[in-house]
Amino acid sequence: MTDDQPEAQEFDGRESALAELRDRLDAARAKAQCDQTQLAKRASLARSTVNRALSHTAPAPSVNTITALAQALRLDPDPLLALLRTARSTPSPEVLGDCEADGVPGRPIAECDPLELEVHPAAAPATPRASHPKRAGLPTYVPRPHDDRLAEIVREAKAGQSRMAVLVGTSSTGKTRACWEAIQPLAEEGWLLWHPFDPTRAEAALAGLQRIGPRTVIWLNEAQHYLGARQGSGERLAAALTTLLQDPTRGPILILGTLWPDYVDAYTALPRPDAEDTHPQVRALLSHRRLDVPDRFDAATLDKARTAAVNDDLLLQALERAPEGCVTQDLAGGPELVHRYNSIAPAARAVVTAAMDARRLGIGLHIPHDFLADAVEGYLTDAQYDLLPDNWFEQALADANQLVRGNLAALRRVRPRPSRRLGLAEAPTPDSTCPVYRLADYLEQHGRTTRRMQCPPESFWHAAWVHMDNHEDLARLAEAALARYRLRWAFLLHQRSGCYRDLGEDCVGKFVVAQLTGAAAEAVVTWAAEEGETWAMLHLARVSWRDNDLETAEVYARRAADADDPEGLYYLGHIREDAGDREGANELICQAADHGHEQALLLLADAFRSEGDTANEMDAVREAAEQGSLAGLGRFLTLLQEESDEEQFAQVGWQVAVACGLPGMLYYAGVRRDADRTSAPEDLVHRTVGWPGPVTLTRIAEEMYHRGDKTAADGFALEATAAGEAEAWGELVDLRLETGDVAEAEIFARKAAAAGDTLALLLVAGAHEEAGNPAEAEALAQEAAAAGDTDGLLTLAEFRMNAGDAAGAEALALQAGRLGNAEALLWVAEQSEKSGDINGAEKYARQAADGGVFTNPGYSDVTYGEWLPAQVAAQWPYGLDPDGTPSPAWHLSR
Repeated sequence: MTDDQPEAQEFDGRESALAELRDRLDAARAKAQCDQTQLAKRASLARSTVNRALSHTAPAPSVNTITALAQALRLDPDPLLALLRTARSTPSPEVLGDCEADGVPGRPIAECDPLELEVHPAAAPATPRASHPKRAGLPTYVPRPHDDRLAEIVREAKAGQSRMAVLVGTSSTGKTRACWEAIQPLAEEGWLLWHPFDPTRAEAALAGLQRIGPRTVIWLNEAQHYLGARQGSGERLAAALTTLLQDPTRGPILILGTLWPDYVDAYTALPRPDAEDTHPQVRALLSHRRLDVPDRFDAATLDKARTAAVNDDLLLQALERAPEGCVTQDLAGGPELVHRYNSIAPAARAVVTAAMDARRLGIGLHIPHDFLADAVEGYLTDAQYDLLPDNWFEQALADANQLVRGNLAALRRVRPRPSRRLGLAEAPTPDSTCPVYRLADYLEQHGRTTRRMQCPPESFWHAAWVHMDNHEDLARLAEAALARYRLRWAFLLHQRSGCYRDLGEDCVGKFVVAQLTGAAAEAVVTWAAEEGETWAMLHLARVSWRDNDLETAEVYARRAADADDPEGLYYLGHIREDAGDREGANELICQAADHGHEQALLLLADAFRSEGDTANEMDAVREAAEQGSLAGLGRFLTLLQEESDEEQFAQVGWQVAVACGLPGMLYYAGVRRDADRTSAPEDLVHRTVGWPGPVTLTRIAEEMYHRGDKTAADGFALEATAAGEAEAWGELVDLRLETGDVAEAEIFARKAAAAGDTLALLLVAGAHEEAGNPAEAEALAQEAAAAGDTDGLLTLAEFRMNAGDAAGAEALALQAGRLGNAEALLWVAEQSEKSGDINGAEKYARQAADGGVFTNPGYSDVTYGEWLPAQVAAQWPYGLDPDGTPSPAWHLSR
């Protein structure tokens, strides 16, 4: 026997199984006296799907297709599926098809199973009619308006143009199913589908993207796990996808993704001018590639669904259960999951609740068993806990894993699959001794809504501290603890995450310690410094320097410098200068500059300038600019202008400006404009930045506004709105209010509100209130509130308070608080303190803290403690414990 005979036999076996499968199906079709069109109607499949399933030249059909055909032809599906498994068994590497042999990721769409691609299954009808065959997991698909645009994108891809679409909607709204239905025309053309997911989705995508071939669908379901990956992976992947889309030699490619609206908002929100831009590549990638999927069927779609439901019991019963149009959620089993959650035994409900809190506060998709085992205790009352049997936790997990309608479980165990990647090293096998669990999407969203004003118990935070190893999860939990003023857990979790070691003082000093007051802050910082944290040493050096205690300041600055922190060298230089040691100060500043310290470089440039050493001054400011310093860039461009070398200014100046990002490029544009008054600002920026997209146009408008160039800002904002960027309307509202044109601001605010930005209405309402137009102000605030913006209720409360109606104001603010607006509760706390009701102030401040009111103070120089009523802050010097009581001193706790 030759070496290739086993492979040939293997190939023949698969082909024989596939041929027999098709012969059995075709014989049953003939016996049933129906053609392929009639069979497609019986099985609720596309005519082309049936044709491919019976054709001896097409790839093997999917499990879903075979099951549907078997049911339509009254055949036992098990023997057919056994033949299919043989036909689809993984061949030896030597006999793989061309794509697999070359290491090209993906497999033919026709061989893919939608359930394996995370299309939500649907349960069997509760009372199927005998005249209707049972369906294989998926109901009849009812197209909606977004499907038309998606079909157009697929046609463009089929015609040879690389395209991308991201379907955006809340949980179980049919996003993934829409993608699956849309690509069926590509299946007929032999396109491949690649679903990267192992070892993690982002890692798999980054590793395999360079091997993607033309005519491939890249399947990024739940795209937050790709585009939102930490450590820069999401940004790198977004950049790589953008490059792939723009490379005609690798197309056509179709990229399909799904996202929840909250993730899209987080990725596309423009950063404040003083904040880091964490998602520029993702924001650019998503621009104009978003398709919104409504959470319910509109009237026209409901009519189509009722027509389709004549032959589909699944769809018919879903329509009967979902009169308000939430059909897809019902089909996915969402309501049944909530019912199950509310009715299961207390221990199982406690486990699911702990998982809900884990997901909403930042833990990843896979929740460790040991974390749940320790966290759940605090979710049970003493009476419930006393009655538990010995094996209560495992029984609770089993109860939570029970399936409901739609084959969904509230909390299911995740079974890791072996690596299936080709041409790559095998990923390490997850530790099978530490199971992980995943919360159902629908319950995750339910928990985010129903528990948004709840702070998890002590056991939750302690379990995270003990059992969570992922530093990104720990960092998110630390932020969640800080948002709830649980400062001790914020400090300990953030310290254990290790993130602060890369980010320095801003990540810990301002993260936690700056929220402490008086002796509490001093004690914690001193302890951290003794533990070897350079951010704490620098904090103490600054405080001592400010208090003119140069000896202590030098001790701490020296310790930081000895730990290789250039900030320590910089402060040592200042301290030595104040002590009269100018020579020693210069040497230390030079050392800090050698380490790339921005401020040290600028001070060094000052020294060179005073000595008339222009060449070294230019080198110093250029290095500072290349570190991202706009001040350094400005000085560098000024020096270039002084040399009157236009070519150097145009080439070198631009290169250095690019290193400072968009603000640097805009700064460069402003300098050129000032030097050449004949150029219009808009033309100059377009020449400088390139031809920006609508998101970038809005960012440019914001930058121009903050630089005081209102005219240019207005022009760019208008250009962005014309290109379809909704956020730019809000920028135009700011500009009109700045010039006092409240009437036109109101026009733009209504356009912003129509695009979903009701904040613009409240800004104009505030302007009307200041102008003495209370009726107009209240009308706009009510309009925002009616649109679901609880800030509208809070604004109304402020207006009522200004009018002297304290009781009415409090009622409105408390209504906003009940709807999840924690800031409204903090406002009530402030009003309570002003009226002398300290107990009420503490009560509402605690409720606001439970709801995460301190998520973002809006600007860096305000500590969270300053948000609290003064007397409340004085009672909480160390923050709160999880149960809401003031924390005792905790700086030495480990």
